[in-house]
Amino acid sequence: MKSRKIRVLIAKPGLDGHDRGAKVIARGLRDAGMEVVYLGLHLTPEHIVEAAIQEDVDIIGLSCLSGAHMALFPKTVRLFKEKSRRQVLFIGGGIIPDKDVPRLKEAGIDRVFGPGTPISKIVDFIKTSLEVKSDSGKN
Repeated sequence: MKSRKIRVLIAKPGLDGHDRGAKVIARGLRDAGMEVVYLGLHLTPEHIVEAAIQEDVDIIGLSCLSGAHMALFPKTVRLFKEKSRRQVLFIGGGIIPDKDVPRLKEAGIDRVFGPGTPISKIVDFIKTSLEVKSDSGKN
């Protein structure tokens, strides 16, 4: 991880048309020194996965405000794992009820961040998580 910048893909799967929060996160991660690829709105999980593979990202960040997170987030994780052997960090955000978080984690979302989460908390989670994954790959 130290030889190159952390690469993050931020995407809005589904029909959700509100992306202000995703853009704030993208800008904050960029300001923290990460390379950010922002894909925009109305994406399919297939499109997100193809872009993540092409861009060789370390993190896939998904945002959903429409309530479709329980279908779209797990499908994106599953498709990525079917198409790539790379280990990436999956983070989610948006309007996600607390009761859905454990199921999203079971489906492969490493962390869910709700509205108002400070960017510094997201940056710290990403850096710490990637250091742990990097260290575990050395054995």
